[in-house]
Amino acid sequence: MIFKEITMKAKIWTTAALLSVALLPGLSQARDTAHFLDFQSVVNEATQAGRLDGSVKFYLNKTPAGAQIINANVTTSQKTNAFNKTDEAACSWALQSALIKLQNSAKAAGANAVVDLASNYKNKEYRDDSKYECHAGAIMAGVALKAKYAKVK
Repeated sequence: MIFKEITMKAKIWTTAALLSVALLPGLSQARDTAHFLDFQSVVNEATQAGRLDGSVKFYLNKTPAGAQIINANVTTSQKTNAFNKTDEAACSWALQSALIKLQNSAKAAGANAVVDLASNYKNKEYRDDSKYECHAGAIMAGVALKAKYAKVK
């Protein structure tokens, strides 16, 4: 009798474990929430924290008059771990990573500005004068951007 009870419990635990493992990939892929968040607050946060050095200016959805375009085809896509973070915090980290990459690449190209910045998640352009698009899931959050490098006065 005891052997039957142990065998039954083992079967139940094995079934539960297999079911959990089978469901995990679906759960991690299931959520892809789009967020449209304030761009300038993230730039300010990154600058105040010293992650951005201020040598490159970022222009969301605009190009200042007189800007000399150096590279018109710039893209970046950055993801970050979203585990145990709010979507907003994970999105902020992803955008900061993208901005740091753009800043360093712009400086290397001889530019002092990233202009005409737009979100470009899965190659679908989103333009706004104050917001960027970020997608967050259970495990990852990501930001994709397209822009131009320029020299501005």
